[in-house]
Amino acid sequence: MDQTLAFLDIHQKAPKLASIFGTHQRWMLAHVGMAQYFLDAASGATEPVIVMARFLEQVRRLEISSVNTADAFIKEMLAYGIAVQSTADDRRHRPVIPAPHAVAALRQWVWVHLHSLDNFDGGRRTEALEQDDALVHRLHPAITERVLASPIVRSPPPRYALFTWLNSGGVVMDWLMTSIQSTDDTATRFLTQVRSVPQLAERFRVSRTHLTRKLREAEDLGSVGWLGKRGRSTMWISKEFRDEYDLYQAEKLSLIDATCVDFGLC
Repeated sequence: MDQTLAFLDIHQKAPKLASIFGTHQRWMLAHVGMAQYFLDAASGATEPVIVMARFLEQVRRLEISSVNTADAFIKEMLAYGIAVQSTADDRRHRPVIPAPHAVAALRQWVWVHLHSLDNFDGGRRTEALEQDDALVHRLHPAITERVLASPIVRSPPPRYALFTWLNSGGVVMDWLMTSIQSTDDTATRFLTQVRSVPQLAERFRVSRTHLTRKLREAEDLGSVGWLGKRGRSTMWISKEFRDEYDLYQAEKLSLIDATCVDFGLC
């Protein structure tokens, strides 16, 4: 739960940045780009960059999206100031540099997961990260390679996956999980703090129409429901939905932990 709350805090502090990476596909594209940037930094480059040709090749190899979609993603990052064009005299390769706040957000993403693992076993992974600023340059690319090779991460289970193609769908799920009012693990349904779809849409700056459509699809799957009038009463989420959320997070953490073992951080 602490990890989920930390994700919500990141969204609150940088909603624009979080919303741009809010779909699963964009999340994967962002990690591929940042992994390339950190690898360049780890190699000792004076000005680490993301080289478009290498980025697009990685996207193609991992089958994350079409080349056109990946190219449009980078252009959008440039338009929003999340990345800037490199000043290097290399127009042919079109290198770009992530903005400092994007690098900081990614480092925080790594820290949050290491902190979760430390809470489980009393490890000192976060201490190692804080003592060595360059550790993330080596650690994140290895995490990305492992995580994006996972079938569960690449193709999440259906109830979880339903929200991953909604802008900010991940943070909506995070909030739903933290809003559960019951601690009874034997329950089949869990009441949330959601009373109004319009308010939920406004809270996370997502389209009310799109959110309503997703919630209806989730209702058809039995993932969510309402105690009274749809969209105007208390929402519940099913045990199956919560279990799939937990499975996804556990898979991600186990893969990050395995990477930490490789780096001797446990």
